[in-house]
Amino acid sequence: MKKSVISKLLSELEQLVQVEFESGVEFWLARDLQTVLGYANWQNFRKVVGDAVTACESSGNKASDHFTEVSKLIRHGKGGQREIQDFMLTRYACYLIAQNGDPANLDCGSLLPLSATQPAASRGQQAGSRKAAAGCTQSKLAIPQLTH
Repeated sequence: MKKSVISKLLSELEQLVQVEFESGVEFWLARDLQTVLGYANWQNFRKVVGDAVTACESSGNKASDHFTEVSKLIRHGKGGQREIQDFMLTRYACYLIAQNGDPANLDCGSLLPLSATQPAASRGQQAGSRKAAAGCTQSKLAIPQLTH
């Protein structure tokens, strides 16, 4: 992939970063990352998130330190609202998702340099200790694909 495309995607990712107000911890929302990585369907992307959680656990890390399930309200139809699932992700979680994405998807492999762009100390910050932000409410981590 061309450096210009990789730079563009990394720039898009950095534009999506959010910072939890009280702790200053940075995070990304999975549904935002889904769009950057070129996934149109949440159910397909949700499987990639589950695979990334498994990879996180397999590498000796606690998934709850990097993936926090949240819900947020979206408006639809005639002004109605409904709650949808999302995840708050650390930079490392974003890296794992890109690594576990569909290789046929042009955008997935381009974010693999992501992990190297942040010091290791800040990659280990706990996502679970963050309070919900950007209209999200935190709930217990529950990922069906998680294996022990």
